[in-house]
Amino acid sequence: MADGTATATFVTHSPATGERIAEHPVDGPEQVSRAVARAREVQKGWAALPASRRRDHLLRWKKALATELDEVARTVSEETGKPAGDAALEVVLTLEHLAWAARNAERVLRRRKVGTGLFTVHQRASLVHRPLGVIGVIGPWNYPVYTPMGSLGYALAAGNAVVFKPSELTPGTGLALARLFDAAVPAHAGLLSVVTGPGSTGDALARSGVDKLAFTGSPGTARTVMAACAETLTPFLAECGGKDAVIVAADADLDATADAVVWGALGNAGQTCAGVERVYAVREVHAALCERVAERAGKLRPGSGAEADYGPMTLPSQVGVVERHVTGAVAAGARALVGGPESVRAPYVAPVVLTGVPEDAAAMTEETFGPVVAINAVADVDEAVERANASRYALGAAVFCGSGRTGAAIAARLRAGAASVNSVLGFAAVPALPFGGSGDSGFGRIHGEEGLRAFTSVQSVTVQRFAPPVALTSFEVPAATRERAVRLARSLHRRR
Repeated sequence: MADGTATATFVTHSPATGERIAEHPVDGPEQVSRAVARAREVQKGWAALPASRRRDHLLRWKKALATELDEVARTVSEETGKPAGDAALEVVLTLEHLAWAARNAERVLRRRKVGTGLFTVHQRASLVHRPLGVIGVIGPWNYPVYTPMGSLGYALAAGNAVVFKPSELTPGTGLALARLFDAAVPAHAGLLSVVTGPGSTGDALARSGVDKLAFTGSPGTARTVMAACAETLTPFLAECGGKDAVIVAADADLDATADAVVWGALGNAGQTCAGVERVYAVREVHAALCERVAERAGKLRPGSGAEADYGPMTLPSQVGVVERHVTGAVAAGARALVGGPESVRAPYVAPVVLTGVPEDAAAMTEETFGPVVAINAVADVDEAVERANASRYALGAAVFCGSGRTGAAIAARLRAGAASVNSVLGFAAVPALPFGGSGDSGFGRIHGEEGLRAFTSVQSVTVQRFAPPVALTSFEVPAATRERAVRLARSLHRRR
């Protein structure tokens, strides 16, 4: 929690039962400012450590998270409503990413020599990635450990301190991450600090003077936060969700495709930024795929018990969005293969599978973020690619076909930041792959080498090795000498 006394508090509740979970402070500008100032002081010692020492500290944090996995997963499950097993898998995937960041930061960010040109042969050139300082992170509620760790772990591995504002729906999860860090790395306690509160706390963080802000949330909120960052030219990284499409070719394994579509669309109650929301299947296999998806989806049940396949809608207001999309699609002529408007029974939404949804319906153009999937028929893969790319979102995608090579060629045509062939969300489980999108899905990348570099600044350095034969950067150079150099350069560059 941030230093200082907050003037107000807020209470979190179980999405499944509405029962009170905990009370947390609403941190305002003063508390946020103190957290940033403290982080800036602690960061100096962290940045001065050899990369190998930072790696060892982060691996101790990873070990602490693994040791306390059940407790962290319990907190995630309590605050989001997702089944305990799903919460545990989220923590496991998080551990993979933290381990990769810790072990690869030194290799990715170390000083690197670069070549010089004809007129700079007397120089030795290099570049180095330096930590930015203090990174502000505004996290989401749907994956409150895995998603922010793409910024938290990678920023720390790059030598920064972090001030983290978790979603007001999942503050306990954020506090647990910071508590375990301090316990694992007591010499650098406060390097990862947490401020809690609603949007106003996030606004204060954006205006606090952090050296970069990483945000996950809706495009509308991203624009608001980005505008605050713009006032001080604070760099901004945004991951804003998606309307991810799946393309199904005529030679796809339909059983495997249906299994992947159902999991990608309905897992976590559909509350996945890169989850499956649209499916474009070529006409020859459309009916058969619909049948298989409907059969599998029809067996799933939401709930809060151990037997539930997924949990409630974590954000109460999202229930209305889902209902509007489903009702609008059916009214516009779509056919419900599973469920329909009656599936919405807050706080739960039973599986909904639609087909024949008009492309201009909200269910095809806006992010639904619920357990709903639309499967439309297309004439061929070309039409599928065209429709997939028509969205203003461009986060993830998937292609199912008989040949992996053909699938990769189709994926290369998609306007998506990440794509999987013959699986869904395969890229999310590979720590070395960067993740992010464009358009209303945001910009910038987390994860992988690009994710480490995203939290650094590049410094270019030249060291003169010897005096140049012709010192062109001097007023003492005769005009005739400069003219000869220009003629030589022109002659060389006119050659192919």
